[in-house]
Amino acid sequence: MRHPFPSSNPITAMPLPAVQTSRPAVLVVGAGRNSRGQGAAGVVAEMREGEPVLVHTIRRALASGLPVVVVTTGAFAVAVGKLVATRDVVVLGPAGSPAQADLGEAVAAGVSARTGAAGWLVLPGDMPRVQPDTLRRVAAELARHPVAYAQFRGRRGHPIGFGAELFSDLVRLRGDDGARRLVARYPAQAVDVDDPGVLPNPESEENLPGWRRARADRVLAPPRGASEVPAAK
Repeated sequence: MRHPFPSSNPITAMPLPAVQTSRPAVLVVGAGRNSRGQGAAGVVAEMREGEPVLVHTIRRALASGLPVVVVTTGAFAVAVGKLVATRDVVVLGPAGSPAQADLGEAVAAGVSARTGAAGWLVLPGDMPRVQPDTLRRVAAELARHPVAYAQFRGRRGHPIGFGAELFSDLVRLRGDDGARRLVARYPAQAVDVDDPGVLPNPESEENLPGWRRARADRVLAPPRGASEVPAAK
C-alpha cells in the first residue's frame, strides 16, 4: 500500500511512478479533512448492510470497469485491500493526527498514484448508490472537456472528472477548496444522468447534518467571489 506522505510532513508528497492506462481512473476519496477539521472517516465508516459505506462505494466504482484508486486511512486499509490491488491503495495519516491530510492533499495523493491515467474522476467515499454507468459517462466526456461532472435533474453531483491536461494542477492541490477552484477556472461539462445516487443522500437529504450537505457541494461549488461554473454547450 502506498504511503505518499511522510508522517512528519504531509506536504512533501512526490508523484509516484506512472501506471499507464488509456482510460480515466476513478479516485475514491475515503480520507482527508477540510479547513474546519471535518473529515471523511466518520461518514465512510457508517455501516450499510453490514459493511462500511466506503466498501459499497468502492464496489460501485469497480463495477464501472474503470481503473480504481482508493485514498483512505489505516483504519480501512485491510477492508480496502480485499477489493483493490495494493498498488492502488493510498494510505494517509489517521484522522486527528498531525499528519492527517486535507481534502486537496487526498486528491493529489490519489492522482499521483495513477499518473498515467487519461483523467481522474473524484468520487467521495460516501456515495454508495452512484451507478457504474454514470461513472463511465462522466469519464467519456473527459475526451472532449477538461472538467465534467454528473448532474441529476439540474443538481450537480459526483463524480467530478478532471482531464489529464490538469495533472500538474491536481498534484499540487492543497486545502478543501483547491479542486473547486479548478472547476471555476476551466470550462465544465454537465453530464445529465437519471441517477439520484450522484447526490449525497437521495432518500433523505433533508435529514443530513448540515456539514455533510456542505461536503457534497464543496468540490463543485465555485470559490468565494467567483461566478457560477459555466456548463459547456
